[in-house]
Amino acid sequence: MASDESATTVTPTDGIDSVSALGEESRRRMFTFVRRAGRPVTRDEAAASVGISRKLAAFHLDKLVDAGLLRTHFGTPGAPDTPDAPRRVGRRPRLYEPTDAQITVSIPDRRHELLAELLLEAVLDGSGEQPATDTAVRVAGRRGRALGGADRDAARPGRLGAERGLTMCERMLEAYGFEPTREAPAEVRLRNCPFHPLAAKAPALVCGMNHAFLTGYLDGLEVTGVEAVLDPTPGECCVRLRSAAG
Repeated sequence: MASDESATTVTPTDGIDSVSALGEESRRRMFTFVRRAGRPVTRDEAAASVGISRKLAAFHLDKLVDAGLLRTHFGTPGAPDTPDAPRRVGRRPRLYEPTDAQITVSIPDRRHELLAELLLEAVLDGSGEQPATDTAVRVAGRRGRALGGADRDAARPGRLGAERGLTMCERMLEAYGFEPTREAPAEVRLRNCPFHPLAAKAPALVCGMNHAFLTGYLDGLEVTGVEAVLDPTPGECCVRLRSAAG
C-alpha cells in the first residue's frame, strides 16, 4: 500500500491556454507536422512544413513549448547533420517533439480525470476488508496530504498561519477548477464543483472524497486555524474553507 509520502499528483494543464496556442494557422499546422513525424524535428524541418522562415518557426515552436504542447531538447553531439544548420563539430541542433499532454476544455472547469485517478487508486489499494467508499475517501485524503506537503516544501515557510494558508489553498483550488471566492477574510467559498455531474449521481461518495482531499491538503500544508467543512450548496462545491474558530 502506498504511503502518504509516496503518493503523487499531476498538476493540471490549462486547456484553454493550450487551445489558444493552436489558434494561429501556421502554428497549428506545424504542431500537426511535429506530432505526425514520429521523431524529434528541427526548426528548419518545422519551418519547411508550413513554408515560413526559420526565425518565425522558432517563435511559434517556443509558443507551443510554453503551452505545454511540445518539449524541446538538443540533439546528440556527433549525430548525422540535420537541416537545422551547418554544424561545427559538437554543435547540437535544437529538436522538438510532442508531450504527452491531453487537452480538454470545459466551461465551467471539470476534472473528471482526477476523480477517475482516485477511484482507480482506491480499487487497486482496496483489500476487501473495508467498504469501497471508505477506501476511496482514505485515498483522496492521502492524495491531498501529498499535494499539500509538496506545496509546503516548495514554499518552505515553516508552519503556516491562516491567511497565508488560505492564499496557498486558493491558488491550488483555482488550478483544479474549484473557482474559489473569498467570502470573508477567513472563509473561502468554492463556486464550482469540478466533479459535476458525477457528484450529483453519487453525492455521498464524491462529496466525501472532496472533503477528504481538501482536509488532507490542509493537513499536508500544515495550516493552523483553517478547516474544510461540508456545506452543500446547489450548483457549487459541497465543501468550503473557513477559520477553525468560526
